[in-house]
Amino acid sequence: MLSIVVAHSYFLRFDRKQLDRAKPYPPLATLQVASMLRRSGHAVLVFDAMLADGVEEYERLVREVRPQLVLLYEDSFNFLSKMCLERMRRASCEMIGLAQSAQARVLAVGSDAADTPEPYLVAGADAVLLGDGLTALQALLRRLDANPRLALAELIDGQSGIATLAGGRLTVTRGAKASSDAPGVESPAWDLIDIERYRAVWQRAHGYFSLNMAASRGCSFRCNWCSKPIWGNKYLQRSAGEVAAEMADLKRRFSPDHIWFADDIFGFRVDWIAEFTQAARAADAAIPFTIQTRADLISVPMARALRAAGCAEAWIGAESGSQKVLNAMNKGITVEEILTARARLKAENIRVGFFIQVGYLDEQLEDILATRDLIERARPDDVGVSVSYPLPGTPFYERVKSQLGTKTHWQESNDLEMMFRGTYSSEFYRAVRELLHDQVSASQSNCTDRQDEGARSALSLHRRWENLISSERRYRSNDDAAPDDGAALAV
Repeated sequence: MLSIVVAHSYFLRFDRKQLDRAKPYPPLATLQVASMLRRSGHAVLVFDAMLADGVEEYERLVREVRPQLVLLYEDSFNFLSKMCLERMRRASCEMIGLAQSAQARVLAVGSDAADTPEPYLVAGADAVLLGDGLTALQALLRRLDANPRLALAELIDGQSGIATLAGGRLTVTRGAKASSDAPGVESPAWDLIDIERYRAVWQRAHGYFSLNMAASRGCSFRCNWCSKPIWGNKYLQRSAGEVAAEMADLKRRFSPDHIWFADDIFGFRVDWIAEFTQAARAADAAIPFTIQTRADLISVPMARALRAAGCAEAWIGAESGSQKVLNAMNKGITVEEILTARARLKAENIRVGFFIQVGYLDEQLEDILATRDLIERARPDDVGVSVSYPLPGTPFYERVKSQLGTKTHWQESNDLEMMFRGTYSSEFYRAVRELLHDQVSASQSNCTDRQDEGARSALSLHRRWENLISSERRYRSNDDAAPDDGAALAV
């Protein structure tokens, strides 16, 4: 059997926004794979980058353990890993180089590696495994177990779902994107990471402790901007009883106060949620939880089922208040469905957050103002605002790739730089983000503030929007008078 270090490269320390937010979650997919490898008899350790001080911690581990294999397996449930941030790619490549220096074989799996394998291979990875990589991984492990120093050509011979470099030339053999017929999901190897380190961060910053789970993998919808290099367009749902049993196990072992379901879409069907509720109650597993879902899935029975299951908060990919933009995104929802979903969830006392995206192709000022109006009408409890981010493998990327310059990825999650020629400059969209956040904050404050304070806040916000609107032509990307992205836009 092999000695293996399973690692990922999302360092919270390298992402200032998320570091300040202080809501770290363990690398779920990484821990599931570690569990699978250990069950197969391999000697497994995990390097958890999330709360590490830097790559130096990883270097010390690799030097001390001298593993035969380093498996860089990114957490595909972490949306930040899916963003393929440049700072994390640099960390990955540095980790690969350190593993190679320690005479370890190196395999890499992740969204960025699948989209752009060359940097990982040039850094020294033997191969990048495509999709979730599990089928190819199991085959390669059998060969490495027989001969850890097996020549690369023999190691990958006849295998699909792999990218390698041969003579400086990239070779990709495509296979199934995900092992969708796998009988079940491994329980994460929680004992291989320091859970108490996570608890301390959460308690210090928020006064409670949250852990993560996933009841499904993938998404069957086809939004034009959504990259799916791991599971494609499949939606792979676990049994409700299995999910409830895992929640019961987490409750018994770690006593979290809250669960974040990392699914792209939680539940999907009312009958599944009802079955989950029944199983969770029978196992005394109930813990308040937060989910992600779609507006068009929130029927009245769905909202009631979610409340009965213990859902405390639901995040909806609203994206825009402009139907024109929603249609261009191939989002498959209407503005009215967003408003209705918010109302139905609110009626069940479920908090609602909106994911909003600005800067999509051909979005104009009136579309941005339609999004402002959506926020005003719906009054969500929270909002997350980003700008459109073209990732390889998406129809959106294909439409704008000729406009991309030397920068093709954000450095960190708060970058929000326009990497294609949108209607406005990056600074304009950053100003819109701040206004939308403040608009949500103001609407929540108005519920508790005195009337005169609420009126002053509303007036200030109105003036800032007017300032933005009056200066917007200066920030159009096709305007010769537009200032550089570095110019501040005071709103």
